[in-house]
Amino acid sequence: MTDLRDKTAIVGVGATPYWRRGESWPRTITEMVGDAILAACEDAGISVKEIDGFAYYSSANAGYGESMETASIIETLGIPEITFTATLTGGGGGSAGALGLAAAALTHGDATYVVTVMALQQAKQRLGTVFAASAPKPENAFLQPAGLAGPGHLMALLARRHMHKYGTRREAFAEIAISSRNNALNRPTALKRTPLTLEEYFKADLIADPLCVYDFCLETDGAVAVISCLADRAKDLRHKPVYVTAAAHGGSRDWGRAFAWYNMPDEIFASSGHASVAKRLYAKAGLGPSDIDVALIYDHFTPMVLMQLEDYGFCAKGEGGPFVESGAIRIDGALPLNPHGGQLSEAYIIGMTHIREAVEQLRGTAINQIAGAEVALCTGGPAPIPVSGAILRNTL
Repeated sequence: MTDLRDKTAIVGVGATPYWRRGESWPRTITEMVGDAILAACEDAGISVKEIDGFAYYSSANAGYGESMETASIIETLGIPEITFTATLTGGGGGSAGALGLAAAALTHGDATYVVTVMALQQAKQRLGTVFAASAPKPENAFLQPAGLAGPGHLMALLARRHMHKYGTRREAFAEIAISSRNNALNRPTALKRTPLTLEEYFKADLIADPLCVYDFCLETDGAVAVISCLADRAKDLRHKPVYVTAAAHGGSRDWGRAFAWYNMPDEIFASSGHASVAKRLYAKAGLGPSDIDVALIYDHFTPMVLMQLEDYGFCAKGEGGPFVESGAIRIDGALPLNPHGGQLSEAYIIGMTHIREAVEQLRGTAINQIAGAEVALCTGGPAPIPVSGAILRNTL
């Protein structure tokens, strides 16, 4: 197997503004994708015509009304030819893993500059009710009659099981929500910039017991793109390279369709499904949890942040609650987590805001800069497999 460690680097990052769900219109998905890619090219200091590869994840599901299409993108941007295109199946679980697709293409000479991009425009179908909108089939025969309309309702059962099995408290979920909000207060791009108190958290309406509105990510529109190339080429571009040290995706059969089927064994049920991916990721990188300076953890729902912290080894299984409640994930804590406010308070672009923030942290240009940050972890999911993780760093 080819060792891809630090062979490629992210050299450009660009984004549109972030809008509340439905407010991006009359812009199209292609327009938002194009704007994000052009901004990433400007950031990298290259011409858009030099792009010849695309590494997607879940592109077919991006539009909920209109999807990203490679042909439309290259026609719109004037890209003459592409020599590589690939997509990870599934949903947001592939966000970090798509960097691995790009690295594989670049290392094997299939492309020179590869774009990883996600655009979201919830025009016809809210992400929050996608399960209710699905056509009935044997796989969802339990979910729909039980009133499990969207991902949040499904995650609530995993959260309750974790609470029952390990004594996890809602105070831990509150700490994740409040910490994320605090990180977003000074960010011009964040859609939530008002303080959140513990009292407000516990007074909030429950959406799916034990989860309240503050445990749910935002519903937003927008696009984010990053450009990767070989590490040797990256040294000649505008910014200091951010190396892709390792990326891994997949998941165990026991996790499977995850909260969309509920057939996980008990230990796996109360988890994020990332444990096997985390093990492979660390092995590929030659690093471990103690080497991570800043964690960009996929935060569509607060309990799943806590369970990812366990699966990635930052605390023992079942100890995520006390770890979070200790203040460890705050900017001044042992493991600064989502300094951009994450999907809970900045914007939800299906994992790409985390990669953007990781690049800015490792360049030293982040708004809430973590002093001395050299190694960042990004995750995608929890979701039906694949879930994914990537480790980025700024020094070799």
